[in-house]
Amino acid sequence: MKHPPRRFRRLLVAAGTVGALTLGALASLPATNAMAATGCAVTYTTNSWSGGFTASVTITNLGDAVSSWTLGFAFPDSGQRLTQGWSATWSQSSRTVTAQSMSWNGALSTGASTNIGFNGSFTGSNPAPASFTLNGTVCTGSTTPTTPPPSTPPPTTPP
Repeated sequence: MKHPPRRFRRLLVAAGTVGALTLGALASLPATNAMAATGCAVTYTTNSWSGGFTASVTITNLGDAVSSWTLGFAFPDSGQRLTQGWSATWSQSSRTVTAQSMSWNGALSTGASTNIGFNGSFTGSNPAPASFTLNGTVCTGSTTPTTPPPSTPPPTTPP
């Protein structure tokens, strides 16, 4: 039986080495971590009188636990103003309002809620904000993964 030429043997050895290294690299890749879920729900109620109002805001964390939070929203009417708040550090810039958690109410486990509030003034009308965010995530009343799932499933067998 005739032996293959030396060049062909080197090519086979090189191909085998590349294949083994590829399989080894695939086997050493870390497993994909589970995606963290984010989500929240906000209940906003007011008690209004001529030119002023008190707002009660209940924040419910529907996603993974957080150790601190920032609530954000925008007043729909340019005449709405935050005058004082409680149970959060409140600020307003133009129509944008933010409330940052305090040391004692920042930790919200999954399903946990906290209630904060503020007094405000208005000229014209006093509509409720249309949308709220918690740590940058729009509060829709459901959860979404923080990263999208892969567009194709990972292979079940090595190539």
